[in-house]
Amino acid sequence: MFCRTSPGSTSPARRQNKEKEIKETKITINCVTFPVSTSAPEQQLLKPSEWSYCDYFWADKRDPQGASVSGFEVLLQKQLKGKQMQKEMAEFIRERIKIEEEYAKNLSKLSMFPMAAQEEGTLGEAWAQLKKSLADEADVHLKFSSKLQSEVEKPLLTFRGDNFKKDMKKYDHHIADLRKQLVSRYAAVEKARKALADRQKDLEVKTQQLEIKLSNKTEEDIKKARRKSTQAGDDLMRCVDLYNQGQSKWFEEMVTTSLELERLEVERVETIQQLLRQYTTLRHETDMFNQSTMEPVDQLLQSVDPAKDRELWVKEHKTGDLRPVDMDI
Repeated sequence: MFCRTSPGSTSPARRQNKEKEIKETKITINCVTFPVSTSAPEQQLLKPSEWSYCDYFWADKRDPQGASVSGFEVLLQKQLKGKQMQKEMAEFIRERIKIEEEYAKNLSKLSMFPMAAQEEGTLGEAWAQLKKSLADEADVHLKFSSKLQSEVEKPLLTFRGDNFKKDMKKYDHHIADLRKQLVSRYAAVEKARKALADRQKDLEVKTQQLEIKLSNKTEEDIKKARRKSTQAGDDLMRCVDLYNQGQSKWFEEMVTTSLELERLEVERVETIQQLLRQYTTLRHETDMFNQSTMEPVDQLLQSVDPAKDRELWVKEHKTGDLRPVDMDI
């Protein structure tokens, strides 16, 4: 069975050399241990060629104010920003609905104005149909605004309700707790490392004093110091094991949770894409229906006949068809 050697039982010189080797290949930043890129083999991405969240948010960064922000917080901020963008899109569609409703109201009102109501003949029929088309167009825009409300605005507002932010907080607290545990365990490692250094220094001093007869320390004292050094080494090994276990747990949860956030973002983008496509569909339908309101107007305008209008008008308003003649003496 393989058994690790306690660093406390290793000579100070050998231990220092080993620590130097480790420092050259690994670096700890904000209590997270990373390989030194110049000395370690290049790590393979967990999801190559996918630009996945689980591959690019392990380190911390600085915000514009200089505060440290973890990679996971960056991912959470993306989710919350997405929720805000969704809300603003819904507000934008609401303004579009108001414009449509106001436009429909004004069109309907204008269609009832009695302007040029006395126009006669085929031109009068075309004019009356044009005014009626305004009322028809107003109805088209009202239906458009109603569908915008039910098929675009409402889904934007209801997609991911109040529980969404609560879920994000749960993720945040869970990962933050694991990170805090990692910080605590890293502090324990550093404390144990210092204790070991102190014990080994004490052992080294006592050994030297015994060798040059500067102290009355007995070999029993040396053995006692060596036992304490070994114990300190065992404590360091235990602390490092706990740290590695904590980092491994944090790593696993980071991968799992970041992939879940990635899935949620894909879902958000695809949902909004579908809703905006519905907007364009409704808009095209509105154009089509508006065009249909103009078809009767176009037909009547093609039938406008000045000669026919003159005939109808003359028949209704004529005052006599006998022309004047010369007077007789």
